[in-house]
Order: sequence, then structure tokens, then C-alpha cells
Amino acid sequence: MTAHTIRAEFQGHSGAKLAARLDLPAGSIRAWALFAHCFTCSKDTLAAKRISGELARAGIAVMRFDFTGLGSSDGDFASTNFSSNVADLRAAAEWLGKHYDAPEVLVGHSLGGAAVLAIAGELASVKAVVTLGAPAEANHVIHNFGGHIDEIAEKGAAEVNLGGRTFTIQRQFVEDLNATSLAERISRMKKALLVLHAPLDQVVGIENAGAIFTAAKHPKSFVSLDGADHLLTRAADANYVAGIVASWAARYLSAEEPRHEDDPVEDVVVGETGQGKFQVSVQAGPHRFLADEPADVGGADTGPTPYDLLSAGLGACTAMTLRMYARLKKIDIGLVTVTVRHNKVHMKDCLECTEEERANGGKIDRFERVISVDGGVPEGLEDKIIEIADKCPVHRTLEHNAKVATRVEQTA
Repeated sequence: MTAHTIRAEFQGHSGAKLAARLDLPAGSIRAWALFAHCFTCSKDTLAAKRISGELARAGIAVMRFDFTGLGSSDGDFASTNFSSNVADLRAAAEWLGKHYDAPEVLVGHSLGGAAVLAIAGELASVKAVVTLGAPAEANHVIHNFGGHIDEIAEKGAAEVNLGGRTFTIQRQFVEDLNATSLAERISRMKKALLVLHAPLDQVVGIENAGAIFTAAKHPKSFVSLDGADHLLTRAADANYVAGIVASWAARYLSAEEPRHEDDPVEDVVVGETGQGKFQVSVQAGPHRFLADEPADVGGADTGPTPYDLLSAGLGACTAMTLRMYARLKKIDIGLVTVTVRHNKVHMKDCLECTEEERANGGKIDRFERVISVDGGVPEGLEDKIIEIADKCPVHRTLEHNAKVATRVEQTA
């Protein structure tokens, strides 16, 4: 779960200051990952933000940065090439190792995927590598230059429109791409590899995923991103990839250290992630998840709403209370399911309210709770189940007055 994202700067291959963001978990950091963005993109693409956020939610901190001359980084893009991108990645890994911890996971999108494949074998700390829509060879990107190839070769440079923006592409950029071979580097990198690729990717064809997968040694995995586009512009696709990457990468990292009894986490901590209008991360002890609002009110629908969580608390408490009673009384009942529906109703329409409450007018929060038991409720127990459910501690909290004490804490 992302507690917060902080900005950072480090020197790239040419000495230019490169802009980075560090997505940090709310709890202890299990490992560090390094994210390389796609060609002419930035660290702030939808895919980069969502994947980094999901990794952080799983306890894996992420450093994502803009290559030289792109995004918020300094430097001249025209003077860069694929080798300089790899050098920027190396500089990022070194900076991360010096100031925090060396990266154990590399994630690369498109040409960034080719870059992480090129450098993975050199970084002893890296245990797992992930590519998203990556080309099998760096020179695949040359097709983006269209009819400018001859001009670049003859004049030494040309203005090329890429994604609606104009970039100066020099001859040395093309020559460097053509001089780079990835197949041998992939075969000897000796890292766990996850290849994710969309079958209908119109920018980097699916055959590239096959070539990367074939060149790599085991352990290696492939996931088809059916229906996704190259940049993962749909939130649903980016979220899907984020979940897969976080789950897969965790397999190759050291197990999370158990919490010590003398260092308990007693509070529930909720913090804004900076992604979307309302998304927050929730930490309850060692458990981490997101909360959000639905799309129709401006949220991104990446997690349950606050009232969903409140309803879940009532439902969970009800099921647990009923199970405790059944075990205590040695009553054999099937698995309990509790469905909770929340809405606001006018006092006069509240059947459960007293006459005095109805007379007060206004609205009240009403939770409708439906309890079902696998195999059916044993005969004669229906009233008792309702009685015990009403004794659930969360039920009592909701029905009785509670106080919320609030204070503001000054932080540096």
C-alpha cells in the first residue's frame, strides 16, 4: 500500500539531473523495484503509476524516473540513444543502492523493457525482471521514424513526430539501436522473467514476446494481455497488469519478516496515494488495500468506498459472532453469509425507528442485513440467529452513540 510518493533527483549518464518518484509502502519495505518507461513517455504514465502503486501496496517500494531529456528530467533528448538509456538505468540503480537499497525487481515498458533486459544481467541485486509490450530487439523502434530514415542517414538528423510531439532523432541514435543485440543478453541474464504482451499490440507485435520468451532461460512466465493496447491506456488493463506484477514478483523475494510482539501495529492508517481524486491506501496491522469512490462521483473505483468498508465491518462482525455462538453451543450450522445494504432513508420511512425518532424528521443511515446459512437455517433457530446477530459489537457501536476525538498532528 502506498503511504506516500516522494520526489527525488539523481545524476544520469551525462551528469544531467533526472527527475524521479519513489512510491513507498505504508509499512516496512520488503524490496525495491526500478521502473523504466516506454519510448518518449515519462514516469507518470497511467501504467507506470498504477503498477508502482500496486507494488507499493504489496510492500515493494518503486523508483520510477524520466530518462534524459524526457518528462521532468534535464538534458537533451537528441543526444541520447538506447545505450544512454541503459546507462541512465544503471545510474538509477546505483543511486538507489546508495541512498536506500539496491533494486531486486526491474520493470520495463516497451523500449524500457528492452533496456531492463539489456542491463539485468549486470545487476547482481536483481532477482526478477518484468517486460510490458517490449521489443525483442532495440532497433524495433526504428519503424516509428517512418519516411525519415533516409533523411536521418543523409543529413545526420531529422525532426520526427512521435505521439503528437516532435523530437530530433540523430544518426547516432539509429546506429546505436542497430548495434545492440538483446538475444544473447537475455539468454545469459539468469533472472526470473515475466513477459506481458497484448496479442493485438499495434506498436510492438506479439512475435516479439515469443522471441524474448524463447531466448530466456527458466524460470520464465508469459501472460497474454487480451484486449489491451500498447500503452495500457485503459485503467482496467493497467490495474490487471499491476496486480499480476505485484503477485508474481513477490514469489522471488524474501519472505516478509513477521511482526514482533513488542512492535504491534494497533492503529488503522489511511493515507492519500496521490492517484486519482479520492484514492486512499488503508493499512490495518499487516493488511493493506485501497479504498476509493465510484466513477460516477469522480473516483477511479479502485477499491471499496468508505460506506462499503463500514458495511463490511458489520457483515464480518455478524458472521464471526454467529460462528462463536454456534461453537460455544455446539450447534452444527453451515457456512454463514451476511449481505449488507446501506442507504439513507427519511425517518418517517424507517420501520425500525421509534415514533419519537420518526417525529424528529430528517434522514437516518439504515443498514439492511440479510443472513443466510449453507444448507438452510436449522429449524427453530431463525429468531435466535437474529438475536445473536444483534449482539455483534459493531452492530452495537452503530446503534449506540459513539464519540470521535480529532486532533491535528504537526509533521515536518
